[in-house]
Amino acid sequence: MHLDVRTLRDFYYRNALGRVAQKIVRDRVRAIWPDTHGRTVAGYGFAVPLLRPFLPDSRRVVGLMPAPQGVMHWPAGLPNVSVLCHETEWPLETGHVDRLVLMHGLETCDNASALLDECYRVLGPGGEALFVVPNRSGLWARSDRTPFGYGRPYSLGQLEAQLKAHDFITEDHVSLLYQPPSTRRFWMRTGPIWERMGRSIPAVMAGGVMLVRASKRYPPTRRGIGQRVREPLGALAPKPVAKPV
Repeated sequence: MHLDVRTLRDFYYRNALGRVAQKIVRDRVRAIWPDTHGRTVAGYGFAVPLLRPFLPDSRRVVGLMPAPQGVMHWPAGLPNVSVLCHETEWPLETGHVDRLVLMHGLETCDNASALLDECYRVLGPGGEALFVVPNRSGLWARSDRTPFGYGRPYSLGQLEAQLKAHDFITEDHVSLLYQPPSTRRFWMRTGPIWERMGRSIPAVMAGGVMLVRASKRYPPTRRGIGQRVREPLGALAPKPVAKPV
């Protein structure tokens, strides 16, 4: 179940807790990919809060928003780069994307397998994807006050197994958002302390969000996936109907 785009917008841009979460996750994403000069960066779901640092130096930035969620103009005050699309049919060329971010997309989609196939299709050689998903063991997945409380939360093992089955190689992972999902003054003020403690002793505390970085395996090992990648239109491709004379 996708949340409405207005709900997501209000959380990340008009809510104090959402602005804190946005900064923590966005800073980590930028640290993972510090240089995207000349590269194409795409985000799916509601990943646009994480894409702003890539606007100045990237060759192209695209924000893909699924139809059940809805779309909004982004970025504010600049030419729009967001587009409405089907969950598993993106208006992007095969092998066109260098860096791909998914947030509020994988855990809420109707067909995770088809979505991961589409991620694989659009990534080019050497391309990397960053999956931002709610942590099954964290507090954020247990609260419906934030968007991370909706959809299917993941454990690290579950997500890695699903990525491996779709020809992705897990490169790295990190947990974030250790503070409780509360807007009470005490938790908001002590948020940075919880983040430092959580990263230093991850076995004791569970972060609310997992970031898993994966690269595209090529050639694919799944039977038949290569043909689907070479012909992304599939049954929609025009076929001749005239019979030979």
